[in-house]
Amino acid sequence: MTALEVLFEDHHLLVMNKPAPLLTQAPEGVPSLEALAKAYLKEKYAKPAGVYLAVPHRLDRPVSGVICLVRNTKAAQRIQAQFEGRSVVKTYWAGVEGTPRPGEWEDWIRKVPEQPRAVPAEPHELGAKRATLTCRLLENGLLELTPQTGRMHQLRVQCAWRGSPVRGDVLYGSTLSFGPPAESPREAVIALHARSLELTHPFTGHRLKFEAPLPDYWQNHQSKESHAAGV
Repeated sequence: MTALEVLFEDHHLLVMNKPAPLLTQAPEGVPSLEALAKAYLKEKYAKPAGVYLAVPHRLDRPVSGVICLVRNTKAAQRIQAQFEGRSVVKTYWAGVEGTPRPGEWEDWIRKVPEQPRAVPAEPHELGAKRATLTCRLLENGLLELTPQTGRMHQLRVQCAWRGSPVRGDVLYGSTLSFGPPAESPREAVIALHARSLELTHPFTGHRLKFEAPLPDYWQNHQSKESHAAGV
């Protein structure tokens, strides 16, 4: 069973550091963060019946990092309203191939029908959606990406379209391996981590910011990169 790393917990919120390649949600019987979180709450609070848990946002399977689940319906409504109103601030760290130009990125994205991927689009195309983010280069060589929109695979495709795919993301053209060896493509991870999440508590009104540490295998990868570069 995957160990859960709880970053914050009260009667309304359960914030965790999702490991990759665990799914955020899945059908019954398939391991997921949602199922593990429900089992955790059921055991901790000795609940005889089912556990309510809302999932207002998700992380892609190969992506790790901070994710917020909600423990009651009133809180879920208020948190969902924050996501829809774009008052939630999400920050990601990414290791990419090459060095794209930092700044404001704007693209139009279209999901491929019946396929789990997105492609570039023109604004007038059917299904095209505007995707914007802010990119900053960190001292450790990683990118800090702060999206203003939440499109399918947005960060992954916007990096790839600038010639700098996320390391390990073969779906969008990466040629570099990343993370622990995977027995199957579904078990592979990529160098994209939800570093922080900032939102307003649904009842206290306090502004909260949660941060998730990088998985250990990131440090191993960065050490290899530094050694290869002669650092």
